[in-house]
Amino acid sequence: MGDVISSHLDEAKREIITVRTREVMGEFGHLYEQQYAVALFNKVRFDIEGGGGPQPQLLHRKIPLENKSIFSGSLFQYLEENKKWRNRFLFVPDSYNINYYDNKASHDRHLNPKGTINCAGYKVLTSIEQYLDLISNSLPGVKAKSGSSPFLKCATQFPLILWHPYARHYYFCVVTEKEQQKWHAVLQDCVRHTNDGLSEENKVQTPAFTDAVRLYRQAQGHYGTWEMMCGVPSQIISNLVMEGLLPVLRELISPRLKGKLQERQRNWMLISDAVYSLVQGQCQAQYEAVLQKCEAARSSLEASIRTDMDQIITSKEHVTNKIKEVVLHKAEKLLKVSIQPYISSILDALMEPTSRGFSEVRDVFFRELVDMSKNTLNEGTKEAVAQHMEKISMLAFHPVKMQICYEKVEQLSLEGLQQRFDVSSPSVFVQRAQILMREQMDNAVYTFEQILHQSLESQGTEELCKTIQRCQDRVIKKFDYDSSTVRKRFFREALLQIFIPYMLKQLSPSCASELPRFQELIFEDFSRFILVGNIFEEVVLNSVMKDIMMAVKEAAVQRRHNLYRDSIVLSNSDPSLHLLGENPSIDWAGEYGGAQEEVDGTGEDAEGDAEGQGGESHKRRRMKQVVSMIQVEGSPVLPGESCIEVPSVNDIPEENGEEEDEEEEDGDGHENTDGKASPERNGSASPKALENPPDLSNSSVSKEEEAKAEEQGEEEVSLKVETATLSASDSEEKGREEDSQLTVEKQPLCNQEVSEEALPPPPPSSEEIPSAATDVAPESPPEATSDFPPPPHDDSGFQSPISEGVEAEEEASSTVAPQPAEEHPEVREESVAVAPEAETKTSDSESSDQ
Repeated sequence: MGDVISSHLDEAKREIITVRTREVMGEFGHLYEQQYAVALFNKVRFDIEGGGGPQPQLLHRKIPLENKSIFSGSLFQYLEENKKWRNRFLFVPDSYNINYYDNKASHDRHLNPKGTINCAGYKVLTSIEQYLDLISNSLPGVKAKSGSSPFLKCATQFPLILWHPYARHYYFCVVTEKEQQKWHAVLQDCVRHTNDGLSEENKVQTPAFTDAVRLYRQAQGHYGTWEMMCGVPSQIISNLVMEGLLPVLRELISPRLKGKLQERQRNWMLISDAVYSLVQGQCQAQYEAVLQKCEAARSSLEASIRTDMDQIITSKEHVTNKIKEVVLHKAEKLLKVSIQPYISSILDALMEPTSRGFSEVRDVFFRELVDMSKNTLNEGTKEAVAQHMEKISMLAFHPVKMQICYEKVEQLSLEGLQQRFDVSSPSVFVQRAQILMREQMDNAVYTFEQILHQSLESQGTEELCKTIQRCQDRVIKKFDYDSSTVRKRFFREALLQIFIPYMLKQLSPSCASELPRFQELIFEDFSRFILVGNIFEEVVLNSVMKDIMMAVKEAAVQRRHNLYRDSIVLSNSDPSLHLLGENPSIDWAGEYGGAQEEVDGTGEDAEGDAEGQGGESHKRRRMKQVVSMIQVEGSPVLPGESCIEVPSVNDIPEENGEEEDEEEEDGDGHENTDGKASPERNGSASPKALENPPDLSNSSVSKEEEAKAEEQGEEEVSLKVETATLSASDSEEKGREEDSQLTVEKQPLCNQEVSEEALPPPPPSSEEIPSAATDVAPESPPEATSDFPPPPHDDSGFQSPISEGVEAEEEASSTVAPQPAEEHPEVREESVAVAPEAETKTSDSESSDQ
């Protein structure tokens, strides 16, 4: 790879990259300095005059992911160096930058990761076909022939590919479809979070930066939304540079690329990634220099603004009126002909999926609280409430739980806008709506836990369910109001993002020549805070804002999308609540003893912890994970050091790609065609690796049979209780059976974890293999699962709040009919006196009767 990059990126090419980056940063830096002064003026004016609008009712968590990680797990990664698939352990911290390791033991010993992926600007793909469609445009004029094979052969049927237009691509795969879905949700959340790299809390730098980017692209003739407006400022500026630089380099380098199509595509991606890294390094240094210069002048600028605030405002209003005389009639004519007819239809297209998404957020939140109330009714302790709140507190950052909400918004379609209004893709609006949905979910959860915690401190455990219900009702009302406010603001902003660039593009040719003369009307002392170009855009914005506000107001009156009317304003409806907003997130586990899974194995790395990383190691061991390990029933977890060799396709002719592909599948590549058919197909190709899978599969089958036998036994018990015909001796026997079932029930869970955790062992090699991945004998489950505690998992990835045995008891108790219990009270009392398990069931049935 190094030879390809060094041969094509010689000193001349690197000089082109440096010169182009310097040019872009020079123009951008000048625009940023201008917009910085304007943004500072707007911020100071807002602080003095204040702003209207409805106040949020929900509390906002300042540091939502403190001492939390998002996810960790194992999958296969494709290594381009040796064209092999290798097992990797991925860890996603609260920064959402993905760290990948050789195995879990390397992470637990706090070794440096093999690499880190910043997902800003990436797309998550789940099929090779999607990936080939994107890379086919990387080299214009070079198209793949029919039947030609790609340079990548996936090891299973379930790939996960991170694609970027400029940076390196990452290739992963898993062995089941359910795993693929969950990993896809996690990776999508990483992309969504890292794309949102500009903090809204910074009221000067962020507006100045976004306006500078927009003005720079407009000067290049690019109006409308931009998909690569993602990441931190240095990444966004790098994307600006690459937008113009990459076509130039492609024309210079593409003719010199040798080899077949696949080889040229791969080499071009390597070159593009190297160029992107160079550009990012230069942009980072130059942007920091510009930012330091602006920050150094901030105090003097702010002093000037506060001294001359009234004169600056008066001068700006005078210039605005003069520009209106020239621009307003043209803008109104354009608005009447090209904008007004489309406002209602575009608003409907935005409102339908967005409202469904926010409604789903409300439903998910409500269901979680209902489940907690049901379980609290059965257990009735503060510890049980704390256990559930420990999971619910991070609900907004659980990508699998939130995926159903995000999918509602992904249905947003703006067909026809690409050509008319220069909207490149609805993904900009989809991603913004999803971020707002996550914020509202976290605000609702944080408000609920603060109210609930306050209530639990002031009362005992006698009416926990009623307390939860009261807190739930308060929060749901506040969520409905804030949801309406946030959605209406989102609709207005989206419509402005669609219409304003179009209007500026249409009006600029006729108005641009007349604008410079208005600069003479501005005093030189105020010229840093009053820019004619900004005033021109404000006039255009105000011309269309009235129609947009009216359209959103009419939509709220229709009540079709559950929007509050503008006349309904809740201000300080709950003054005491906002006093709780300064409180940190509640440590439910520490305060009430709620259990929570830890990210790192705490027992296996005593030596690593002793090696000089005491404080940091202790902190990492205590870090709690939002999403539990992905473990799908019936699928083996990858061994610690597995390595699948995939045949190279460099020698495949483009014309006969299909025939040679079939020959490869019949040979070495056949084991990669089906990830679920048999465990041995997902392991190494060595024959020695295929010796033990039958035992593993048989043990897995026997565990399933044991589980089915237990379920049948529990159904028989519930049937006997329902008919109320048990004698005292039968009750004793049933109690003994249930005791034995509950003790046996934990062992199949551990054994099932073992079967899920183990693929066929890899061929003997000099590499070390973690004992946790090889000790899979069914007769010793405690040793085999020392790295991974075996709590049961539901489909969403959260740990189940109660054990399967308790769930089975609740199901059995819920089937007891109240009428037979009333007809034979003596039978129920006798069974209560005999067995503790029967006592638990009948007490549940009595509570349900009440």
